[in-house]
Amino acid sequence: MGKKYELKEPMVAYASLDDKSVYSLINAIKEGIQFSFFEKLAKKIPFTLHEWASYLHLSERSLQRYKKDKGTFNPVTSEKIIEIAMLNKYGMKVFGDQQKFNTWLSSKNLALGGVSPKDLLDSSFGIQLLKDELTRIEHGILA
Repeated sequence: MGKKYELKEPMVAYASLDDKSVYSLINAIKEGIQFSFFEKLAKKIPFTLHEWASYLHLSERSLQRYKKDKGTFNPVTSEKIIEIAMLNKYGMKVFGDQQKFNTWLSSKNLALGGVSPKDLLDSSFGIQLLKDELTRIEHGILA
């Protein structure tokens, strides 16, 4: 049996990860994120169950089943959860608090083609685009 990696919340708290924590994060994703971790995260990031289901490409019923069974997400879904968690942490850093970041996420954005950032959370490319936009905002490049 291989070593079981448990993802602890502080691991996703750092925007810059060192090699050791990156490999731990990768291994935790491969093992799958426990629903209990997701539930704690979901309480901090105020998306509805419907929104989370959309971002994770799952049905709301599937999320409810994970909760009931205290399930573990597959690696693809686990990676998406971590990507969103890390984006949220970065957004809070850039905007100073969760509420301001949530307002930005929900507002139509000219730099993103007139869509709201929330609409891009369902793909890794969209999440990367949001990270890039947050970096521009952080450095004062708004055009």
